[in-house]
Amino acid sequence: MGRFSKGLAIASLLAGSLLFAKEFITIGTGGVTGVYYPTGGAICRIMNKEAKNSNVKCTVESTGGSVYNIKTIQKGELDFGIAQSDVVYQAYHGEGKFKDKPYKDLRVVMSIHPELLTLAVRKDSGIKSFFDLKGHVINIGNPGSGNEATVKMLFENCKKLSLKDIKVEQLKAAECPNALKDKKIDGYFYMVGHPTANFKDAANSTDIDLISLKDVPAAQKLVKEKPYYAWGTIPKGMYKGVDHDTVTYGVKAVLVTSAKAKEDVVYAMAKSILDNFDKFKKLHPAYKHLTKEDLLKGFDHSLLHPGAAKAFKEAGLLK
Repeated sequence: MGRFSKGLAIASLLAGSLLFAKEFITIGTGGVTGVYYPTGGAICRIMNKEAKNSNVKCTVESTGGSVYNIKTIQKGELDFGIAQSDVVYQAYHGEGKFKDKPYKDLRVVMSIHPELLTLAVRKDSGIKSFFDLKGHVINIGNPGSGNEATVKMLFENCKKLSLKDIKVEQLKAAECPNALKDKKIDGYFYMVGHPTANFKDAANSTDIDLISLKDVPAAQKLVKEKPYYAWGTIPKGMYKGVDHDTVTYGVKAVLVTSAKAKEDVVYAMAKSILDNFDKFKKLHPAYKHLTKEDLLKGFDHSLLHPGAAKAFKEAGLLK
C-alpha cells in the first residue's frame, strides 16, 4: 500500500472513531449509605444500557452532597449532580450557602424521589394530628441542621401552634428511635427519603404512627409559596404498625447540570429514564410510587435544560 493509500486509510479510521466516539459523563451524588448514591447508580445503569444508541457512557461518584455537587458543576469539574430542590433554588437565587453568589447557569434535568418532612410519634402519646403536639416533647432536629430550619419554618407560618407550645428537643436523627422507645421524646420530625432504616428501627422497637401534614394550613401555604416544596405520600404498610397513607410535604432530589452541558447528552439522559421508567422504578424502593409527572415537580420549569425539555415534550409531559 502506498503512502497516499495509507494516509487515506488512517484518515478513514480517525473519522470513523470520531463518528462513534462516546461521551463520558459523571454524576455527583452523596454518601454511599444515602439514597443519592444509588440514585446516581440507577440513572447510570439505565443510560449505559442505552449507550449503543446514545453514545453516552455514565459513571457515578460519591460526594459531599447537594452544595458540593452544585459548586463542583459550577467549576466545570462535574457534569451532573443530585441536589435538594431547596438548595437548587438557593444556588440560582444567591441565597443560603450561595449568598450573594447566584449560579445563573444552573439547570435542571428532572426531579427524582421526594425527601419528606415526616412526623413520627409513639402511639401511646395520644398524638393524632399536628395540633395535638401541644405540651408534648418533640424533637425538631439538631441545631444548625436543615431539618431544624424546615421545622422552624413550618411553625413560623402556623397561627394555631408555635414552638413555645411544645417541649422542644434537639437530638440528631440517629438518636431519635431509641429516645422514642425510652419515652424521652413523644415524637420527632425528620426530612428524609422513604423507606429509611431510621423509621424501620423506631417501628421495630416501639409502636409508632406517622402524622399527615396535608390538612395543616401552614404546610399548604408553604407548598403553594415555595417552588422547591412538593407534596408526597408515604404509603401504608411501609413501616410496621402504620396502616394508613401519610401525606406530607418536602423537597425533591433534583438532577442538575450546567447550561453549558450538550443538549444531545442531556436529552439522551432524560429520554433514557422516560423510555425505561418502569425498569427505573424497580431499582430503588424510594422510586416505587413515582409517576412520570413527578419528574417535573419541585422546581421552576424555567430552569429546565433544553435537552431535558425536548425529551419531556416528546413524552407529552410538557407543552
